[in-house]
Amino acid sequence: MKLLKSSFYIASALVIASCGSTAPILSTPIANIDTTPLKETPLSEKELHTWGHKDLITDTIPGMSVDKAYAEIIKGKKGKKVIVAVLDSGIDIDHEDLDDVIWTNKKEIPNNGKDDDKNGYVDDIHGWNFLGDSYNENMEKTRIAKKGPSHPDYEAAQAEIDAEYKKYSGIKTRLDQTAARIKSSDDALKAYFKKDNYTFEEVKAIKTTNEELQQHIGLAKQILASGRYKNLGEVLEAINGDMESVTDFLNYYLNKNFNGRTPVGDDPYDITDTNYGNGNVKHIKKSELHGTHVAGIIAAERNNGKGVNGVANNVEIMAVRTVPNGDEYDKDVALAIRYAVNNGARVINTSFGKYFSQNSEWVRDAIAYAGKNNVLIVNAAGNENLDLDTKPVYPNDQTKTGTEVSDTFLTVGALSNKYGSQMVARYSNYGQTNVDVFAPGSQIYSTFPENEYEAISGTSMAAPGVAGVAALILSQYPKLTAAQVKQIIMQSGLPINRDVVVDQSKDAMPFSKSSRSGKIVNAYNALILADKVNRGQVKL
Repeated sequence: MKLLKSSFYIASALVIASCGSTAPILSTPIANIDTTPLKETPLSEKELHTWGHKDLITDTIPGMSVDKAYAEIIKGKKGKKVIVAVLDSGIDIDHEDLDDVIWTNKKEIPNNGKDDDKNGYVDDIHGWNFLGDSYNENMEKTRIAKKGPSHPDYEAAQAEIDAEYKKYSGIKTRLDQTAARIKSSDDALKAYFKKDNYTFEEVKAIKTTNEELQQHIGLAKQILASGRYKNLGEVLEAINGDMESVTDFLNYYLNKNFNGRTPVGDDPYDITDTNYGNGNVKHIKKSELHGTHVAGIIAAERNNGKGVNGVANNVEIMAVRTVPNGDEYDKDVALAIRYAVNNGARVINTSFGKYFSQNSEWVRDAIAYAGKNNVLIVNAAGNENLDLDTKPVYPNDQTKTGTEVSDTFLTVGALSNKYGSQMVARYSNYGQTNVDVFAPGSQIYSTFPENEYEAISGTSMAAPGVAGVAALILSQYPKLTAAQVKQIIMQSGLPINRDVVVDQSKDAMPFSKSSRSGKIVNAYNALILADKVNRGQVKL
């Protein structure tokens, strides 16, 4: 599910062409929203930072009504602490907005080199790191191609590698050309202003008869007109970020001569080889940011005057470093799910995925294990705008016959922040059978490593919002089962009776056909339904 940063599409495309207690029951859920008008004015900076928590009726923004749920239902009631396991990249557990919501294994004595609680993991104080000291990795198709023609998926894997290598080589060439042109204009403007931090307004005010400078001004106006960047220097920084992503594809993801697993020291194709990894769950470099961002969406400390508010207010994040810079190994995912279940998680967030899997049965067995132990898994649908009813993504809870192995596996597609025909994020996967619900996923503002905050997009951002809603429900109503929570989230969502663009290559279709529920997640409605189920007034 690798996505390039949106700067490539915004900047370089422009240049070449010329991302405690039970709450009371309320009377009725949110009203039918079919007549909700479209929001015509752009979102403010505050709205952009919090749009996933907004209310469709009140704010005309397709959020999850989190703010409304706190104001009218929770009203300061914390409920019971809920552990949410984040299976992801490393997490900055010392972040100012996360340090008070990190799970601690109280049965383990820190740094004594012993497995005090006899759970099979030494010094797992805040979780476990199944990646050891590794970071960069191949994609699964590359690992398959390494095994040669004897592997049943070799031809399909090699074909994708060849196509993607050509694609990203071409993108790198265009980025190089784009960066060179923009740098030339940036240098010229910095020389003209005799400073580095010029503004778009200053560029527009230049009066000159110098034809070369006029060309640089024209380029700057073309790129900076969107208002996203203050000057061309910022555009270059964004392009450098995209260049790093492209380089990762060429040097690591698709490179059959690269082996990222060596530092771990295990056999990734032997599920019985479990003596590996360590207790260091933190990110190993600043760009390892995904897990920190996901954790913040779920649980960033609420109302502390810093950064952002997480969806859940009485939650602990169990950090399970499982996802490298590349594709995750099935063995790591399977063992990570079991680790989370065995150590008290009630919700597991899995914001990752891939389209080839060599040992998917290990993961399915672990998913079934979670279901049998009353644990909900909230899973990201993926970012390739594919119909998952025709192309499977891993992990999933289905056997080859289509039979589901668990009723506690919830798959989430992504919404953008503008209600209307474009509300389904243009990258989001979908599927009337294999995607369950949709939730806010585009430009979600959350925690970044080293006390920073940024907005990024993906179904990876939609899933943790829903995991937060699940934790909120379980905190207020801890006797509900994981299967009930899944059904509550699906049934209480807002139905959207509009045609929306789902498949970007086709015309709009009814939103109801984009997922199994045909709904967007709504925390306010979910808590109302949860209360009724908890009181025995409604049977699911």
